Amino acid sequence: MTLRWRLTLFYTALLAVLLTVVGFAALFLMRTSLVGNLDRELQRTYRSFTDTVSQLQLGGPGEGAEQDAPGSLSPLRYFFPNDAIQIEELAFYDLQTLRAALDQARTPGARRQLLDYVRRLTEATRRPPIGLDRAAPLGLSDAELTGLIDSPDTQIVVERDIKEAYSGRVTPYRFLVTLGPVQLKPSGLSGPQETLAVTYVGRPLTALHDTLAQLRRVILLLFVVGLITAGAGAYLLAGRALQPLRQVQRAAERIGGQNLGERVPEPRTGDEVESLAGALNAMLGRLEGSFEAQRRFTSDASHELRTPVTAISGHASYLLRRTEPTPQQRESLNIIRSESERLTNLIASLLQLARSDSGALTLTRQPILSGPFLAEVTRELAPLAQAQGTALTAGGQDVVFEGDPDRLKQVLINLIGNALKAGARHITLTSGLQEEGREVRLSVGDDGPGIAPEHLARLFDRFYRVEDSRSRDQGGAGLGLSIARGIVEAHGGRIWLESEVGQGTTAHVQLPVGDLPDLGDDVP
Repeated sequence: MTLRWRLTLFYTALLAVLLTVVGFAALFLMRTSLVGNLDRELQRTYRSFTDTVSQLQLGGPGEGAEQDAPGSLSPLRYFFPNDAIQIEELAFYDLQTLRAALDQARTPGARRQLLDYVRRLTEATRRPPIGLDRAAPLGLSDAELTGLIDSPDTQIVVERDIKEAYSGRVTPYRFLVTLGPVQLKPSGLSGPQETLAVTYVGRPLTALHDTLAQLRRVILLLFVVGLITAGAGAYLLAGRALQPLRQVQRAAERIGGQNLGERVPEPRTGDEVESLAGALNAMLGRLEGSFEAQRRFTSDASHELRTPVTAISGHASYLLRRTEPTPQQRESLNIIRSESERLTNLIASLLQLARSDSGALTLTRQPILSGPFLAEVTRELAPLAQAQGTALTAGGQDVVFEGDPDRLKQVLINLIGNALKAGARHITLTSGLQEEGREVRLSVGDDGPGIAPEHLARLFDRFYRVEDSRSRDQGGAGLGLSIARGIVEAHGGRIWLESEVGQGTTAHVQLPVGDLPDLGDDVP
């Protein structure tokens, strides 16, 4: 994965985490605010209810069948149309007595017995509610009833799924349950008569849930749109930020051994990219100096060595022709002359490599017809192949391309010579078009012993040889493939080997066809 995509994913993921946290926080705060507002509304409704009920003549608890029976809350329906209200009296208790009784009931059995008695008492004194189904009145569990009695403000909040009185729908409600004195009967001679009662005041949670659901949808939409926008923006910004780095990369990829004088652009960004480009240019300057010193040394050393080596070879030949050496002396002179010739070839190879490295390798480009070209190479090397018992053939498609025939012949002769040194019995030269007719491929295949995979990557290194197939006794110095690669690269092509142990080796030289005239237009 590229750095651009990693930066994009990182910033998108970071934004996703932040949006998720913000979304949950917004939902939590909104729910807390809505629930708080609802609880305050329930508190106001409870106070309004207690004030209103004290002014009405409700009388005692009704018998339960008629909505306008004595003690019914039906007259309050018009005062509280959006609320559900239920009230239950605890006529024989006051708050302190009830708390004292709960404290004295220390065992679970005694506490359960007290709570059951309180529950039966509330059921007996329950008045017909408003906004609720009379067949499904509200009730409290033991834990809730205990919490109500022990609560410092004698209030708890519970949520129930309630069957509404008129629609019959089951709707979630939030109830404020209060244990406190309420004046349900008319004032007597002694003044207002308040009774301890359990009062349920509730409102539906439908609007709250709808508001939260709408908020969730809005947050989800913002989350998706925000992520898409942030991802696209991060991708574009990362691309703009990394563009100078890509320019440096492309320039660095174009620089090779033959154009070390070029430099990468130094963007005036004032950041690490500019520093990196400056460091690369400084490194390229040092490499250029090192390569130039190496090329000068190779070229100068080769020139200086050529004269004494030629003199040694000439004097050895002179002694062999003009004197009468003993057999031992003749053998030594032949060895001197042979090694001088070998050293001369090595010096010539080093000079050619130096020219190739410096870009001074001259090419005489001209149109070449691959069929006759390969046939000519085959004829020149046929005596050498026959002397070794090797069949050398040429074939393939005739292709016209542009190149230096002498240099390319040198490449093919080197490849064929390597195959002969490896002990091949059949060598085949072929040619054909590649890359939709834009390139020509010249191949040299043999049935030799093949090359192990660990050697293939290093065969084009200078002075590297596979010792089991190419020995120093056969005259190889490990420079032939390096020279061949330099010639092919000077043509703008590439060279590589394909080999399998026991199956032989195939060397491929792929070159651009070049700018050739279209001879078809001149044909009458």
